[in-house]
Amino acid sequence: MHSLPPSKLPVWLAPLRIPVFRALWTTWLVANVCMYTNDVAAAWMMTSLTNSATLIALVQTAANLPVLLFGLPSGALADILNRKHFLVFTQAWLAINATLLFLSSVFNLLDPIFLLLLTFINGVGLAMRWPVYAAIVPDLVPRDTLHLALGLNSIAMNASRILGPLIAGFIIAGIGTEYVFALNMVLSLAMSVIVLRWKNESYISTLPGERFFGAMRVGAQYIRQSKPMRSILIRSFLFYMQSSSLLALLPVIAKSHFNGDANTFTLLLSCLGFGAIVIGSQLHYLRDKFTPQQMASYGIIFLSISSAGVVLAPNLWYAAPIMILSGMSWFSVGNTLSTSSQLSLPNWIRARGMSFYQMSLMGGSALGAFVWGKITNSTDVTTGVIASAIFGIIALLLIRKHRIHGHEAEDLSPVCPIERPHPSRDIDLDEGPVMISVEYQIHHEQAELFRKLMGKTRRSRLKQGALSWSLFEDAEHAGKFLEYFVFETWADYLRRFDRFTADDLAMQEERHRFHIDSSPPKLTRRIAAQLKQ
Repeated sequence: MHSLPPSKLPVWLAPLRIPVFRALWTTWLVANVCMYTNDVAAAWMMTSLTNSATLIALVQTAANLPVLLFGLPSGALADILNRKHFLVFTQAWLAINATLLFLSSVFNLLDPIFLLLLTFINGVGLAMRWPVYAAIVPDLVPRDTLHLALGLNSIAMNASRILGPLIAGFIIAGIGTEYVFALNMVLSLAMSVIVLRWKNESYISTLPGERFFGAMRVGAQYIRQSKPMRSILIRSFLFYMQSSSLLALLPVIAKSHFNGDANTFTLLLSCLGFGAIVIGSQLHYLRDKFTPQQMASYGIIFLSISSAGVVLAPNLWYAAPIMILSGMSWFSVGNTLSTSSQLSLPNWIRARGMSFYQMSLMGGSALGAFVWGKITNSTDVTTGVIASAIFGIIALLLIRKHRIHGHEAEDLSPVCPIERPHPSRDIDLDEGPVMISVEYQIHHEQAELFRKLMGKTRRSRLKQGALSWSLFEDAEHAGKFLEYFVFETWADYLRRFDRFTADDLAMQEERHRFHIDSSPPKLTRRIAAQLKQ
């Protein structure tokens, strides 16, 4: 982990003092400029190919849907493979897709369906890139400045909302839409070179890498057992479903609602990005005044009001400042959810966990774009956007119990609380399944408290990769309990020792306070019997 060198930079720019973060942040900025120039070019090209509001909105659905479909596999690969090489591969993927878009535009091969297909393929590349980059960032900056680093990432994304449309607008107006795709091809290759020059320090395990499907299973199991992550995923899905209305319908708002052209579309999108940058520079002050729960809730309320205000505004010049307010609201909620998800995940599963976050984000955006596009197609764009605003308020009321807590409650720092086991014979790392039993002898009057504690233990074991968990009480001996949990292979069991956190250690110490017989956990004969099968 890098420490922050002294600098006169403002607080919100502090992570840029770290050279490696600065280089990768620049890559992230340029990559997102490419993404938005591509989206703007694709969306505007679709308006020239069809007048259907549904097909125009489906451009965003095609861009976001791959994340829902491929988010978890890409997250698993990012946790298994070398993250640097995987990031280079994703950049190459995007460059190839930009080349296809360029050639298809030059030779007039694009129709609405083919454009959606190539937009979908581009989205696959983005689905692979986002989890690995999200997993890298927490390793580059100190934990107490992670929210600033993520804020800078969001600022980069929203700066690209300004730069991307402006660059795309100038190119489209000057030499043609196809050259936007040509620029993306060149920039994607250039960013690959920057990533190749990054000298990352990868942790080398003595154990074999996790299996692909096993890694996905463990990732899904961790999310199921993590209450903070479940709350964040529900909130992010509903929020991005609501907020997608403005982005998905912005071409329609610009062209039909305000009778504008590509410059009108660029102005509105730039105002949204400008609002996000303004609030991003004040992020450290907001975090001192408001809790994550308050920032998420207030942001949704203001976004609902401002998004409705955009389509109710009498003309473009009233709508533009309201779009700035929408960008400020959108950023405050998005950054809060992203930071909370990063801080709720340990490093070993961060890419998979963030892929779930990305899936909820893009899944909500894709569904929202489809729903609000359908409503707009049946009525008008004003009705579609106002419907999304009403949905946001109703959803906020329905998810009150899914709160976003502070990040001090759970300590995910890695620890090694007990020694690794020493079996009586050499066991191949791929042998399994492996069953572990732990015997507890407690005072019988504490049995109810012990059972409640073991409920937390169950979640901990499953998050560490166990396939199953059971607790039995001995009917003949009062206060005697047997805990059993099973891993797929011997390597998975050994890998568990790298996944202990400080909170797991505290829970283990709490269990031992109940434990009269403090002999260490042992491997039973039943393990050896299963290994021979």
